[in-house]
Amino acid sequence: MIKTLSNLSLMWVGIGGGIGAALRYKVGNLISHKYQGEFPLSTFIVNISGAFIIAFISVLFGVDSDIRLGTIGHELFLTGILGGYTTFSSMQLDALKLFEKGKKVTSVFYLFITFFAGVVGATSGIWLANKIICMAYF
Repeated sequence: MIKTLSNLSLMWVGIGGGIGAALRYKVGNLISHKYQGEFPLSTFIVNISGAFIIAFISVLFGVDSDIRLGTIGHELFLTGILGGYTTFSSMQLDALKLFEKGKKVTSVFYLFITFFAGVVGATSGIWLANKIICMAYF
């Protein structure tokens, strides 16, 4: 079932997306000032932390991927802030830049480790949320 996007929903997603993009920019700059290596660490950390947080919040509040729209919390936080915070396109660009610089192994490693660490981050978020839910019942 396809949900329609109201103007109010669009506003919450847009506000959240702006906040998330600003957070990504701030976190990226903080990391870039501390780390000067070839590996795109700032994008990596943003994406892995985002995977953890999205999974954690989704499980903790019982959000299924097909119902992310329709409430302010889902639209503002999950789709907006966390969608604006994480960045698949920057990851792809980082990998391509590494590849073009002749860092082919680093490029492939970056794509692999980002995918693997993202799955681990999301799994950890799910585990922690389930742990909290279980503790609330007992």
